[in-house]
Parts: sequence; structure tokens; C-alpha cells
Amino acid sequence: MRFLAAVVIWIGLALVGQGVAAQTLEELVQRLPDGNFNDRAEVVAEIAATTDPRAEGLLEALSAGELRQRTADGAILRVTGKGGRAVGFDPLTGVALGPVAARSTEPIRVNNGLRRAIRAAIGTLTLMSPDPAKRLAAANAAFLAADPEALPAIAEALAAEQDSGVAKTLREAQALAMLESDASAADKVAALAVVRDRGGNDSLTAITRYVSSDQPEVAAAATEAKAEIERARAIWGVAQNVWFGVSLGSVLLLAAVGLAITFGVMGVINMAHGELIMLGAYTTYLTQQVIRTYYPGLFDWSLLIATPLAFLVAGAIGVGIERGIVRFLYGRPLETLLATWGVSLILQQTVRTLFGPSNREVGNPSWMSGAFQVGEMTVTWNRFYIVIFALAVFLGLLLLLKRTLFGLQMRAVTQNRPMAAEMGIRTAKVDALTFGLGAGIAGLAGVALSQIDNVSPNLGQAYIIDSFLVVVFGGAGNLWGTFAAAFSLGIANKFMEPFVGAVLAKILILVFIILFIQKRPRGLFPTRGRAVEG
Repeated sequence: MRFLAAVVIWIGLALVGQGVAAQTLEELVQRLPDGNFNDRAEVVAEIAATTDPRAEGLLEALSAGELRQRTADGAILRVTGKGGRAVGFDPLTGVALGPVAARSTEPIRVNNGLRRAIRAAIGTLTLMSPDPAKRLAAANAAFLAADPEALPAIAEALAAEQDSGVAKTLREAQALAMLESDASAADKVAALAVVRDRGGNDSLTAITRYVSSDQPEVAAAATEAKAEIERARAIWGVAQNVWFGVSLGSVLLLAAVGLAITFGVMGVINMAHGELIMLGAYTTYLTQQVIRTYYPGLFDWSLLIATPLAFLVAGAIGVGIERGIVRFLYGRPLETLLATWGVSLILQQTVRTLFGPSNREVGNPSWMSGAFQVGEMTVTWNRFYIVIFALAVFLGLLLLLKRTLFGLQMRAVTQNRPMAAEMGIRTAKVDALTFGLGAGIAGLAGVALSQIDNVSPNLGQAYIIDSFLVVVFGGAGNLWGTFAAAFSLGIANKFMEPFVGAVLAKILILVFIILFIQKRPRGLFPTRGRAVEG
């Protein structure tokens, strides 16, 4: 009986392939109560051979003991519930047929051998599904099951498979099932090579079982395969840490590049920078709320719509802060620190009053949901797009500063304010627009952070210190220094976390920066600044 289920299914599929006239699924259902368990196993094989999409649910009901035959007319029902709560359903369509009276039906009995046949049949049905995604999922399930009884079904599916990705997974499932069978040592050694090439934790776990095999050549091949997988995992582990560091670095870059303008270029210690990031996140939240209410079909475009809105909202508030407070405090950095800290408290309390202190939900568009694999490394789509967005913002800012009239005027005012004024540049307007630009970029950071962090009145507080560290470490006012500092600190932090923990890693980074600026007070890439007259 060990291989009965798989052999019967294989024979059934072969007969169909040779042109034997097949019965309809409805006719096969009516045959299920007839004969003994072996007869039912043959009917199960014929049901699988139909590849009818309704057959999977039918076989699952049979395995669960839910199929019953009505004594009055011989009809087959799927019955759920017991006693007075029993309800009948059509086993193929799922249509409810109403309550089922006690003793009006007889069960279609199954035993362990028949259940094995049913499991193999369900696997065969899924492996033969017209949907490649379902076939791939079934092939992965077959790999994890490592059932030698499924070998005939896997071989049949592999012979008919046209998709290269599914075929590869089927070969891996076939190899692991062969390792569990009584195949020869040479076949098992070849199978180990296939499982080794798949890699990953599942392959490592499977191969480890054969390191102590009583067949010397199998044990030696398993030991070598295990060592290769562990080496590959170590390399991919480094790559995963680098990716995590790049992801963190992109977040730090978005949070810090606006501050690099207001602090590094203008010399203003803007403690409200974190709250400007928060305003960008809340702008995204409000945009999504409006779209959910009035234009639900546009939800996938919500972030693209929120991006310019967040820039304008945060930028306008930034211009208001500069015109109302900061312009009176140029040349007095400690006073700007205290004043903008007060502004940050006002903004926090305003948002808390309008939206409440609890977190607000900002959804992920479909194109930012899920993840994809790069080798043995998992990359989430939201992090991937945030990295792309951060790089785009950075390059856009560089082009603005290096290739536009406003960028030229801003650099002129930064380097020599009196001379710029003599040349006809309206320095007050440039100051306001520069501060607004830094604030607007903070709003863009809020759009990105809304996808990976909680949107709450305290959102900005988590990034203000890190932003200052990045700007100081890279060199105040130097955008390339901010870029290098953000990614180097992000990668260093992620490499230290597995060894010392997240909190201690941040402390060590802070200590390193303190020691670093003792030797290089102007950062990695020092730039020329200005002292603005009061």
C-alpha cells in the first residue's frame, strides 16, 4: 500500500494520455461510494486526471469525511455540522441545499491509505493547474513535503511543464523526494547537488539530515553541500545588511538633506525640522482620506498626488517661519535654536489638537506592497521605492542648486552676502525661498516616512537628532557630504546591530561622531559658510 496512491494516479493520468474515454466529474462523483477503499482510490485518480478546477474542493471534502450519500435518491452531498445543525451543499458548486435530516445520509468512508491517495491527487491537480502561480506554489509545497510517494505525480507534471521557473522548482521537489526514497546512492548524490543549488534555510535543513547518512558517499556529498550553502548564506547575509544599511541611509538622507540647507548653508539651527517632516506625513494622510472618500479608484496614485502637496505645505510653513521669526535672528544660532524649538512645540500641539495623539493610518499603494527576492535576500517594495525616491530628491536638489538662477543666487548670498546685495540680488527673498526649500524637502521626507513609520505628532522627534548628526558628520552645507554621511552611518549602524543591539549601536555611532568632530570640526567634506549680519 505504500506507493498505491501515487501509482494509481500515475496509471490514471497515463490512461487519459493514451486516449481512454474519460467520464465526466459528475459521473465520477456518483461512483465514489461504490466498492472498497482500493476502488475509491482508483476513482480518486480518475478525478485528478480530469484536471477539473472543481475537483480540488471535492477531494478535500472527501478527505475531511464531509461527503455523504443520500439514501433516498443516492445523491452525493457535502454535509457540514452535526445533528440538527447539519447543512447540505452541492459538492461541486458549493450551492447550499438546506438542512439535512438525521439518518438521511450515509458517509463515504475513507482510511489512511485513501487519504494518502487523496493528498497525492490534490497535489497532482494543483501541479496541473492552468495558473502558473498555483503550479509554483504546489511545487514549493511538494519540496517542503519531501514525499517519495509524490514522485510519479511530480514526474508527470515536470514532463508537461512549460514554465522554466516552475520546472526548476519541480526538479528541486523531485530531488528532495528522491532523497527520502530508497533510490541508489548515486541518484541521491545527484539529488543533493540539485537541492544544494536551490540554497536557503529549507535546503540547509533538508541536507543536514543526510550528513550522518549510513551511505558514505551520500554523507560526504551532504557535508560538502551543507558547507557550500552556509558559505552562500554568509555572503547573502552581508548583502542583506548592506541593503538594510542603504535603506536606512536613504531615510536619513531624506530627513537630513533639507536640514543641510537650513543649518549647513544658512547657519540656522532649525529644531522645527522634525515637525516639518511630520507635516509632510499628515499631508499624505489627509490626501489619502480625501481619495478614499471621494475618488477610491485613484488610491494607487495617492502618494504621487501627496508628494507635491506635502512640499508646498511644508515649504509654505517654512517660509512663514523664516519671515516671522528666523530673519530677525541671523548670526545668532543659539537664539534660532530656542525660537525654532518653540515653533516645534506649537506645531506638535496644533497637530495633536486637530488629529489627536494617536497614530494615523497611511496605506501602501499596491505597487509599494509586498516584496521580491534577489538571490537569498528579501527586498520590500516600499523600501526599494524609498531608496529610489531619496536618490531622485537628492539629484533634483543638486540640479536646482547647480543649474538654475535661484541656485546661483543662493550660493552667491551664502558666500558673500554684501557683494550679492550690491549685484542686485534680493537677499531677503533668497533667504525666505532657501528656508522654504529646506522645509519643503522635509515635507517630502514625511511622505516617504509615512510608508514605513507611525504617523503621529511625535514622528519628527525620532529623526531630528539623526538629521543633525548626518549634517555635522558630512560637513555643514555640503550636499555630497550629507549623502556620504547618511549612507555610511546607515550601513555602519546595520552592521553593528546584530552584535550590540539597536540602542547600543546608536550610542556607538554618536560616540564615534563626537570623537570624529574633535579631529575634523567641519566634517568629512568641509565647505565655505557665511556669517550673516544681524
